Amino acid sequence: MNPARHILLLGAGKSATVLIDYLKEQVFDRNWQLTVADHDLALASGKVGTHPNARVVQLDILDLTRRHELISEADAVISMLPPALHLLVAKDCLALGKHLLTASYIDPELKTFEEDIRNKDLLFLCEMGLDPGIDHMSAMQLIHEISNAGGAIRSFKSHCGGLVAPESDNNPWHYKISWNPRNVVLSGKAGAIWREGGVTKERIYQNMFSNCEEVDIDGLGKLAWYPNRDSLGYIDTYGLNSVDTFLRTTLRYPDFCNGWNWIVQLKLTDETIVYPTDRITNKTFLQQHLQHHQLHFSIATLNNPVVQEQFRFLGFDSDETLDRGDCTAADIMQYLVEKKLALQPQDKDMIVMLHEIDYELKGKSNSIKSSLIVKGENSLHTAMAKTVGLPLGMATILLLEGKIPERGLHIPIAPAIYQPVLTELAKQGISFSASF
Repeated sequence: MNPARHILLLGAGKSATVLIDYLKEQVFDRNWQLTVADHDLALASGKVGTHPNARVVQLDILDLTRRHELISEADAVISMLPPALHLLVAKDCLALGKHLLTASYIDPELKTFEEDIRNKDLLFLCEMGLDPGIDHMSAMQLIHEISNAGGAIRSFKSHCGGLVAPESDNNPWHYKISWNPRNVVLSGKAGAIWREGGVTKERIYQNMFSNCEEVDIDGLGKLAWYPNRDSLGYIDTYGLNSVDTFLRTTLRYPDFCNGWNWIVQLKLTDETIVYPTDRITNKTFLQQHLQHHQLHFSIATLNNPVVQEQFRFLGFDSDETLDRGDCTAADIMQYLVEKKLALQPQDKDMIVMLHEIDYELKGKSNSIKSSLIVKGENSLHTAMAKTVGLPLGMATILLLEGKIPERGLHIPIAPAIYQPVLTELAKQGISFSASF
């Protein structure tokens, strides 16, 4: 019988809904304890409800004393906080000797503590969500299977997107927001770099959504993709230094990329210029923004009827007043997409992931496509919340039960981590279909 354990979850936002439900079930079955801490007590309470093994506490994450008190009580901490706050929590977990799991990318400063984490016999497991997370685990399972059979991988492409399910797709953008809306607005801003055909390729933000290539997904048809940040950084991580092509991408419906390309070209995601928006209409804002940047554009004269409809759907020709105070164009874009592209209560979102691998085995060329499609239940229990939250919850339970022996700073690329988690995900209906 495992001793009673205590899990601390920091953050109860959109992506934590399914995670909280899962952890409530798991701690009840084991007679463990769960604490959910968030600055918004009502939000967290609504998700935890009344439960014999779970409690909700209000937490200002900058309150050092209270933060230390909560972390001290826990055996493992799951951080669903904004990425900028993970390092704060990580330093506490290191000082107090607690395991830490997050869905975010590894902070460069966190890498400087790698030896200390290992010496304290702790596991700090990052990139344990969907993308990054499930993408790493499912890819490494395939890569290891091919390598163990004596195969040599020549091309690796991994595509992932959070989309709206076809049955809830009723707007010209073919998109609804199921994750951080700010990240949706700013997606692609960092540019991208990858390897293709043995050549390093780069794409700047201004060209990110222009002429996006497409892939076929069984049952869905064509989806467009754009390259995702720095793919090169994962070549060594995946042990694929000899590949000709290595690419990670983000998936969208083709019309989205066409429309968002206009948004980028018109600098509507700019974060530098501030506009006063009180008593200013959407239409007036657009005119002022275009004049400021000396851009010539008119919705009425657009020769692309789909893009024309997309701009009108967001309200750029509307006489509604913004009344948002001082805002950048990116702030206004976020306001408009949150308002117009919100998941309605019964809407379903959808996660799509596809790995494409070309390899040589016994003198023959082979290809494999492995795909995952997950649909949400409604606007709360989304596919995004399921695929981000469940890997975190499962890894935490497995860790505290002694079923994940790894220690140190990791992402889930080791079999000792990904095999048990992928097995648990399959029990929840999250599994890949492969075609050769």
